[in-house]
Amino acid sequence: MPLRSPYDREIVRLAVPALGALAAEPLYLLADTAMVGHLGTDELAALAIAATLLAGTFTLFNFLTYGTTAQVARYHGAGAEVEAGRLAAQSLWLSTAIGVLLTALLAGLAVPLVGLMGGDDRVGELAALYLRIGSLGLPFALIALAGQGFLRGVSDLRTPLVIVVVANAANVVLNVVFIYGFGWGLAGSAWATVLAQAGMGAAFVRALLAAPADSRRPSLARMRPLARIGVEIFVRTAALYGSFLVASAVLARIGKDSLAAHQIAFQLFVFLALVLDAIAIAGQVIVGRTLGAGDAEAAHRAARRMIEWAVAAGAVFGLVMLALIDVLPRAFTSDPAVIDRAQEIWPLFALMQPANGAVFALDGILIGAGDTRFLMFGMLAAALGVFVPVALLSLALDWGIVGVWAGLVGLIAVRLATCAWRFSSRRWALVGAPQR
Repeated sequence: MPLRSPYDREIVRLAVPALGALAAEPLYLLADTAMVGHLGTDELAALAIAATLLAGTFTLFNFLTYGTTAQVARYHGAGAEVEAGRLAAQSLWLSTAIGVLLTALLAGLAVPLVGLMGGDDRVGELAALYLRIGSLGLPFALIALAGQGFLRGVSDLRTPLVIVVVANAANVVLNVVFIYGFGWGLAGSAWATVLAQAGMGAAFVRALLAAPADSRRPSLARMRPLARIGVEIFVRTAALYGSFLVASAVLARIGKDSLAAHQIAFQLFVFLALVLDAIAIAGQVIVGRTLGAGDAEAAHRAARRMIEWAVAAGAVFGLVMLALIDVLPRAFTSDPAVIDRAQEIWPLFALMQPANGAVFALDGILIGAGDTRFLMFGMLAAALGVFVPVALLSLALDWGIVGVWAGLVGLIAVRLATCAWRFSSRRWALVGAPQR
């Protein structure tokens, strides 16, 4: 990796606030979990069920951010600010409509959904209560996704950071007031989240409507490109999310020690992914803008530099994980069996990090270029063609947790190979404003 590049300063300028905004959510969830945990085991278990359903729904619709960023960055690079403003309004209408629909579905199906997650008796009742209340915040949360996408597209990552940090800080304060001050218990935690999300959504509505536009009326024709990209990113995300669900389901049948060890490695995987995702966000912004400005060569040079940054970060993570093989598993558990299982997969987990870095960067680059259809099919091939068969064979042939994690390594390897081939072909480097 060369020591200096003309793109380094902008990568840092974009990636650091993106990392801050990404890190705010898990830090808030940690504080929220700690407060609810003091209410009792039933409340904590109920929160785990409801939060899993809400977080999964939220994650599947992150295309409202990525799709908006890619399109707006193109318009911004092409100097078509009015078109970018029109798109901002359409993303607002689309996110609001999806959010209202999801609220109706989750609130109406709260009891059967909680039942599918294994919630029963008092835990099930509390989880359904939290889910019904928490679902009211989804329209605001999805509007926030669209708002972040727009602001990222115009290279403003500071404003989303400020809004997200303030909203999450308010959430913590409201949790304290509602749970302990008013004595509302788990319902108080849910209402605190909804109110914080409402404030965050209002701030992003203001940002979306402040963009210059000659029309902000809902238009199906103008929503169509967002919807197309949205479907492709949705399928890609669902395939990845489904792979981790399959991993957990298989390991639950292999043994609780293996499942617990997998949870440790997976949570660390998600934590390390924050830094890599921040670099990917920089990739979306810079590649989309430079392609919109008509400079494919600059987009390629910047993209190569971001891949170098991401691989270097992944290599550092891998070395640190290998060095801490005897330390980190013990920080999460004192069970010798779980520690043994974790140490079995630790080399796989650590050594896959440089490849993870490259895959994350390539994802951001191709999303920024609007090449989401290729990403969708590449992810489906990796998940359905490699990981799921290996995971099922691990259960049938008694390969254990090592087999499941070898399947995850295979998934990353296929994604790296397909994305690297696409990048080297330069078929993604189409210049100009996005075509409607």
